Amino acid sequence: MQTIKFSKVFNANMIEKVHKLAQEIWTEYYGPIIGKEQVSYMLRNFQSENCISQQIKKDFIYFLIERYNEYIGYICVQIKEETLFLSKIYLQLKHRNQGYGRESMAFIEKLARENNCSKIILNVNKKNTASIKAYEKYGFNNIGSIVKDIGNGFIMDDHKMEKIISAKL
Repeated sequence: MQTIKFSKVFNANMIEKVHKLAQEIWTEYYGPIIGKEQVSYMLRNFQSENCISQQIKKDFIYFLIERYNEYIGYICVQIKEETLFLSKIYLQLKHRNQGYGRESMAFIEKLARENNCSKIILNVNKKNTASIKAYEKYGFNNIGSIVKDIGNGFIMDDHKMEKIISAKL
């Protein structure tokens, strides 16, 4: 039984909600992993309302995760040929470990199948052990390392993970 729903982000009001969720979730979650300075930099340069709007124009698809008329997180994907790139999946702290991540991953897999994707890929910070364990539980495998300069002296030091999916719904 689905307890959450997914709403495609398509207007400024929804983009503002994603931005506010990003500020809350990233500050709480990533501060201990990458430090407050890098979190602030990344929020300004990758999750501002303008940046989210630009990403949507470049074929990224955002979804707000809703539970009982309250937005509790968001997802961002990009579909390229037979691959779904899971750019972002975030839930507020008070809504973690309640099965919403599992429901969100099922939604993402369904989206991949509907778009004839044979795999889902994602990048995850090497120090983000909780998420790495969750992705492994969902069937993702570590297929390499990505180190990328994101500016201002900051780098993204990530694992690239992949899940091969079947064509059946």
